[in-house]
Amino acid sequence: MIPFSVLDLSPIRQGSDAGDALRSTLDLARHAERWGYRRFWLAEHHNMTGIASAATAVVIGHVAQGTSTIRVGAGGIMLPNHSPLVIAEQFGTLETLYPGRIDLGLGRAPGTDQRTAAALRRSRVDSSDAFPQDVAELQAYFQEPEPHQAVRAVPGMGLKVPLWLLGSSLFSAQLAAAMGLPFAFASHFAPQQMMTALRLYRSQFRPSEVLQKPYAMLGINVFAADTEAQAQRLFTSLLQAFVNLRRGRPGQLPPPVETMDGRITEYELAEVESMLACSIVGDPDQVGEGLRSFIAETQPDELMVTAQIFDHAARLRSYELLSQVHARLSGDAKPTTSIGG
Repeated sequence: MIPFSVLDLSPIRQGSDAGDALRSTLDLARHAERWGYRRFWLAEHHNMTGIASAATAVVIGHVAQGTSTIRVGAGGIMLPNHSPLVIAEQFGTLETLYPGRIDLGLGRAPGTDQRTAAALRRSRVDSSDAFPQDVAELQAYFQEPEPHQAVRAVPGMGLKVPLWLLGSSLFSAQLAAAMGLPFAFASHFAPQQMMTALRLYRSQFRPSEVLQKPYAMLGINVFAADTEAQAQRLFTSLLQAFVNLRRGRPGQLPPPVETMDGRITEYELAEVESMLACSIVGDPDQVGEGLRSFIAETQPDELMVTAQIFDHAARLRSYELLSQVHARLSGDAKPTTSIGG
């Protein structure tokens, strides 16, 4: 069975604050480590009142300090917002502090609205056009420096921090293939081009110094609970969040509701269901069947699981149940540690 990993957006719940979100993030990471997840990634978003991971490198350090073995990384850093040298120094520092545990996923979107993107960028020019050059520059900073190299990343040079390219369209799939890098597709919120992106990446892949064959990771929403009804209720928090986003009113993660009737139009429901098509919601048996089908269809090398669940204990339970499903799918009946154990 392929490995499972965790993508956490450090959700700020209604009635809570960023401090609570970041404490919950670390607690989830510690449990994910005990339950055998491979990676714990955080994502860069800005000017979002419901997401606490804007200073992504800082949060990665917080999580890495509080865990021992799980890989911790960015899913991802929005490179057009930053100088490649600054990111090389940040992640070189993280790799120096937590050697062998840091991943650096890179995206070319701003991770925010256009006004905030303009406030973030180092120039007024849309630097997403320079994404391939910025990735190559960043990659070079992690190599052994040349004898007369004028600009070096300290820390960073010679550390070979693993780079991933992230995407929700075909551009990054083709670039990852051309550069021989691992590729992660954001199918958990933009699944429409997933299969085409996978075919392009796999067919056009060129072996590199860091990767000899394609390695594709797919994002997926998994909401697991002891009963289907409980899981469906938990899922309404994400549905409400997406509806609010589409209406131009993003905010903190709302609590679950018994029904979405009267809260969403038919048009909005169709749009949100399309965006969240890569979601599995149900009890452990239903989650297992859903995962078998999804993996058989897409043949990923790894799954990156995310779950925007309002109640922290319910979120932990969802990931615990998923770890048990993973063990069964793997033919491994090892007992997992309970939340209270």
